[in-house]
Amino acid sequence: MHTIHFPRQVVYGEDSLKKVGEIARQEGKHALLISDPVMNELGNVAACRQLLEEAGVDVITYLGVESEPTDMYVDEALFICLEAACDLIVSIGGGSCIDTAKAVSVVMTNGGFVSDYMNQRTIAGNEGLPLIAIPTTGGTGSEVTDATVITNEETGVKMMIKQPAFMPKIAIVDPLLTLSTPKNTTAAVGIDSLTHALEAYISKRAHPFTDQFARSSFQLIMENLKDAYQDGDNITARSNTMFASMQAGMAFSNASVCLVHGMSRPIGALFHVPHGISNAMLLPVVLEYSKHACEERLYKLACHVYPKLKNVSASEGANRLVQRILTLCEDLNIPNLGSWGIDRGEFERALPKMADDALMSGSPANNPEVPTKEEIIDLYQQAYHYQYSSKTT
Repeated sequence: MHTIHFPRQVVYGEDSLKKVGEIARQEGKHALLISDPVMNELGNVAACRQLLEEAGVDVITYLGVESEPTDMYVDEALFICLEAACDLIVSIGGGSCIDTAKAVSVVMTNGGFVSDYMNQRTIAGNEGLPLIAIPTTGGTGSEVTDATVITNEETGVKMMIKQPAFMPKIAIVDPLLTLSTPKNTTAAVGIDSLTHALEAYISKRAHPFTDQFARSSFQLIMENLKDAYQDGDNITARSNTMFASMQAGMAFSNASVCLVHGMSRPIGALFHVPHGISNAMLLPVVLEYSKHACEERLYKLACHVYPKLKNVSASEGANRLVQRILTLCEDLNIPNLGSWGIDRGEFERALPKMADDALMSGSPANNPEVPTKEEIIDLYQQAYHYQYSSKTT
C-alpha cells in the first residue's frame, strides 16, 4: 500500500507565470514574496509582484536568501510574515527560495522553530500557510515535494525535513524562467534532477507509481541536459529538463532519495558546495558501490532509455548505463571535491562528522546497499580525488 502526495494544483507551460495573480487572489489578500537578490536583479521579483498587485493582492518581500537555506533565513522571513499578518506565501527562485518558503509556511501555522520538525520530533498537525511555488532553475523539483532542507547554523547540520504539511499548495512551472540560468547552475541542478530520478528508481521505497515518473524524468534529462547546458536559449531542451525536474521531484518525494543525497548534505553544510554539484561529485563512487545490489533495476532502466541494450546481459547493460551517466557528468565539467578547492586536511578532519550526519539523515537506509560509517568515509575519500577521464571513454 502506498500514499501519493502532490500539490493540489500544478500549472505548467510557457508563460504560466502570468496566472500567479489570478491564482493567488483565490488563496489570500496579503502575500509574502520570498526570493533572492539574483531574481530581483533579473526582474523576476518585480514581474511577479506586479502580477500579484494587479490582481488585488498586497505584497511584502523578503529577498534575503543569498545561499542554500538556513534557519536564519527562515527566522527572518517568518518575522516579516508575522509582522505583516500575511495569509499567503509566494516564492519565486531556485530550490533555496522554495525550501525557505516551505519552512515559513509550516512554522507560521504550527509554531516553534524549523529545527523542531527534524526527524519527526514535531509533527505539523495543521496545513501550512498557502504556498505558491514558482521554480526558475529547472532542477530541484522542490515545487512538488513535501520535503525541505534547511541548514542549522548552530550545529552545521543540513536538516532534511519531510512531512505532508511542507508540500506547496500550488506549483507554477514556467520553462521561460529558466532561460537566464547560467551554465554552471544548469549543470548543477540538472545533475540534481538526474540523481533524484535515479535514486527514486533504485530506492527500497520505490513502487510502480514512482517508477513511471523516475523513468520518464531520467530519459528526458539524459536526452536534453547537455543541450540545455551548451545552449541556454534552447527552449525545447530547457522545457524538457524543467518538466523532467518536476517529474523527478514527484518521484523522489514519494519514494525517497538514497545514499548520494545523504552524503551530499554534509558537504554542503560544512563546505558550502552547491547541492547539485556535491551530488554530482558523489554520484560516480556511490554508483560503483551500489550497482551490484541494484543491477537488475539499472538494467531495466537502461533498456527503457536505450532499447538496443536489451540485447546485452544485465551486468553489461547496467555498466553501460553507469558509463553514460559518467560521460554526461564529464561533458558538464563536473569537478571533484579536491578541484573544487576544499582543503584536504579540513576535509579529512570532518569525515567522521559528515558520515554520522549522513547516516542520521535516514537517506542511506533507502539505498540498495546500506553502508557502514566506515564505508561512507571511504566513499568520501574516493570522491575527493575522483577523475572522470580515467573512467569514461
